Amino acid sequence: MVFALVGLVVLALLGAVHRYLWRRFVGDTTAPGSPLRRAGTVAAFVLPLLSVGAMTSGRVGAPFWLQQVLAWPGFLWLACLLYLTLALLVGEVVRPVLLRVLARRDGAIQGAGARAVPEPATAGPAEESGTGTGTPADVPDGTRPRAEELVPSHSAGASARSEAAGRTATEPVTESVTEPATEPERERETEPTAGPLATSATAPATTLAPGPSRRLFVSRVVGGAAAAAGLATVGYGTYGVLRGPSVRRITVPLAKLPRAAHGFRIAVVSDIHIGPILGRAHTRRIVDTINATSPDLVAVVGDLVDGSVADLGSAAEPLSALRARHGSFFVTGNHEYFSGAGQWVDHVRELGLHPLENARVEIEGFDLAGVNDIAGETEGQGPDFGRALGDRDRGRAAVLLAHQPVVIHDAVEHGVDLQLSGHTHGGQLWPGNLLAELANPTVAGLERYGDTQLFVSRGAGAWGPPVRVGAPSDITVVELASRQA
Repeated sequence: MVFALVGLVVLALLGAVHRYLWRRFVGDTTAPGSPLRRAGTVAAFVLPLLSVGAMTSGRVGAPFWLQQVLAWPGFLWLACLLYLTLALLVGEVVRPVLLRVLARRDGAIQGAGARAVPEPATAGPAEESGTGTGTPADVPDGTRPRAEELVPSHSAGASARSEAAGRTATEPVTESVTEPATEPERERETEPTAGPLATSATAPATTLAPGPSRRLFVSRVVGGAAAAAGLATVGYGTYGVLRGPSVRRITVPLAKLPRAAHGFRIAVVSDIHIGPILGRAHTRRIVDTINATSPDLVAVVGDLVDGSVADLGSAAEPLSALRARHGSFFVTGNHEYFSGAGQWVDHVRELGLHPLENARVEIEGFDLAGVNDIAGETEGQGPDFGRALGDRDRGRAAVLLAHQPVVIHDAVEHGVDLQLSGHTHGGQLWPGNLLAELANPTVAGLERYGDTQLFVSRGAGAWGPPVRVGAPSDITVVELASRQA
């Protein structure tokens, strides 16, 4: 019941976010009925369906080829959805500012145009002659018009009306029906005449953009900038994952480590996530990167795969090429229990890795222990710290492999000196690190809890979207240092 409610909430949230994206990217920027609007509307329905298919196809046992078809577009769209939404939210702050700036600019242009128009000339009393005829006083007598030519306009109008009245008395009245003007005709009728007054009347229309046009311009600018920023972020994050993990190196001093083990190097790799997107080539890149560091020991700390041995066994085969003086060791992560943990434990053993299922081995100068992931508790195969660490000599240094950082408190109780973990991906997609901090004591890096140090790797792969933003993938070489050296 709880999972059903959570699922409904998630679907409702996805629907609301997609509606918002459609409005800003499609509804506000395209004309009704246009090909672009139709294409954007279709995408708003198809893309979320692909994402749901990508997330559920593996769980419902869909054919692996179908999982691969759905995974790339479905998971990539989830990353695009996140960063397009974040970019649009930033755009909501910019939008009103840009509208206000454009409105002020148009107002300034309109005001400047109005001031540039000259006032129409009118005859003043000072320009009229003493005769009251309106003739300028300084006009020579020879050029003055005759008296009969100086008929006031209202007198001319009266004469015209008298003539019209005379005609109506002798001629029949003919009624005329005026046809309604067409649109082009209306435009011509309302077209201003040439001259200074016409320029003044038309100036505002040519300098001040109508409100809807200004809003359309701003919507397209903000939408285009948001699309460019969001898609560029996803593109760069995808490139980082497909390029492969980088190598980090840290030195961890252990008080109980003997001088003979000083400088012991452990290559820590977690969250490889072999699956429908990251396959055999991804595994090969990781193996080559690890071997290039020439480690003394390789620690694979869980979440190796996202799928069954039948589908992904061949993609994991490059792990057989790992080379380390003291061998390679493996512990389960939560994703192994979604994919058949027992079969994967057997398969990695066949590839030459040593699974540590609540077990411990003695290495040169320290004890190496490993516990199952807490997700195995649903199958009766959860972590057993007593079995892995209970009867050991606490005078020796102990290094623990455990997928999830949350078991650090059990490690402290059992006298572990160093715990190596993964699981968090460092947040993988910013601001996912903020959520990861709520669920994990350490998201990435090295921290101390009492006498125990905890190192959390960001991981070498990616789950879901093959994208990392703000949390680059890595393989870390942990060099143990003896304080006696």
